[in-house]
Amino acid sequence: MNRWTVLEVIREQAKRYGEREFLRYEDGSTLSFADLDRHSAALAGGLARLGVRQGDRVLALLFNHPSMLLALAAANRLGAIFVPINTELKGAFLEHQMRNSSPRAVIADASLLPVLAAIDLDACSVETVLTVGPVEAEQSSVLGKRGVMPLDNLFAEKPLSSPSAEPAPRDISTVIYTSGTTGPSKGVLMPHAHCVLFGRNLARVLELAESDIYYVCMPLFHTNALFMQVFGSLMAGAQVALVRRFSASRWVEDVRRYRATVTNALGVMPEFIYRQPPTPHDNDNSLRKMMAVPIAKEWGADFESRFGVNFVQGFGLTESNIVCYTSPDERLEPGCCGRVLDDWFEVKVVNPETDEELPTGETGEIIMRPKHPWCFMAGYLDMPERTVEAWRNLWFHTGDAGRFDDRGRLFFIDRIKDCIRRRGENISSYEVEQLLNTHAGVAESAVVGVPSAVPGGEEEIKAYIVTKPGALLAPSELLEFCVERMPRFAIPRYVEFLNELPKTQTGKVKKQELRARGVTAATWDGEPATRQRH
Repeated sequence: MNRWTVLEVIREQAKRYGEREFLRYEDGSTLSFADLDRHSAALAGGLARLGVRQGDRVLALLFNHPSMLLALAAANRLGAIFVPINTELKGAFLEHQMRNSSPRAVIADASLLPVLAAIDLDACSVETVLTVGPVEAEQSSVLGKRGVMPLDNLFAEKPLSSPSAEPAPRDISTVIYTSGTTGPSKGVLMPHAHCVLFGRNLARVLELAESDIYYVCMPLFHTNALFMQVFGSLMAGAQVALVRRFSASRWVEDVRRYRATVTNALGVMPEFIYRQPPTPHDNDNSLRKMMAVPIAKEWGADFESRFGVNFVQGFGLTESNIVCYTSPDERLEPGCCGRVLDDWFEVKVVNPETDEELPTGETGEIIMRPKHPWCFMAGYLDMPERTVEAWRNLWFHTGDAGRFDDRGRLFFIDRIKDCIRRRGENISSYEVEQLLNTHAGVAESAVVGVPSAVPGGEEEIKAYIVTKPGALLAPSELLEFCVERMPRFAIPRYVEFLNELPKTQTGKVKKQELRARGVTAATWDGEPATRQRH
């Protein structure tokens, strides 16, 4: 572990594989293993001449592009900290992350310059703005006296032959922001060893080999794509096929085009792929493994059969690393996260009120801690109170509900606040949503618990529904659909139709906002109809 740094991985693989192709971008451009080392050294030299020093932050507001990897490596060569942020951010959301990280330099896609121009860059300590992509004439002065400089100009500078501050595994490589639904997003301080472990364990679990091609369509400003997929491939000597953004309609076509053998999907991505019209050629691809969470029983097995791929599931956070995986040769069981990687982590399921460990089979909060130094986050950037709150009783509290089975496997249930207690049962809002989404008239749904008249902390289930364009769906029809397909305790009592669901900048549904609405005049109450049927 003494050599577990981002730079050491890049240097070692450059020596091992040289000019062999490492990354192919969708525009046809490529990076060899040696290019990643060589070009990042040149970029580091250019950043140094702009004044970037050890401890400074280099922020990237970039779509998926090879320059993202070069910027990470270049910043780390200087002992600086890389801060990739969501390209959808704007206004107060963007300004919060920029003020919190206070970057000396910003590397931005040229098309996002107007978004930057709306921010008080002086208050964010920004001295230099570098651009990727062509800059239109009217954009060249959008930042006023600060101006902009093409990132390509820096590659002509004299390269930095050796790191100006050789990092240690404990040093911070990267800050990645996690979106908050009840407060401002938090910047996760990620030591080098933490970043390396993400890739190391994924490469081992997926049995990555030099012959593999990893299709990366998730954004590089998230840990999953940057450190699990790209760095996992780098460590295994595998190749990466990188595209600018995810497209459900283009996914299987891309997989074929790049001859991809492995890929990842997160959140709604696998379901969106599955909902695409099937074709006789879906199985005609090279995929062997696909890591995805969450997977629903409604479509999981059929997805595997249709696309000829085996799912691997896991559980973890940007803060914690991935603490467990399913075995690649295990039969698919939706919700199962696999066994804990107990060489690296301790994981418990506890009562969220008392932190007392619960017996096998009981649902509670998943908490965890590392067994080795620097393989976990080092806290939240300039948010000590949130760091202490998360580390209650010397365990990191995930806010996620789960349980262990008698085989020692962890099952993810839901976010604690999204796990509904009704009629003595713990109900996963995710599972209810998945079933609702199978209705032909439903575009998407969100399920929350609302207070019940029944004493003892019980809740009623409320479903918010967005219908497909042109669909006419009566609440009673939806209830009938649920009665035929759900256990009685999981059937929503309340239904309310919305034009769209409120979401964060990263696409997560703002369930706290939906819970706060409660039962309104627009809410349909199905209780009389439910009683009639039972």
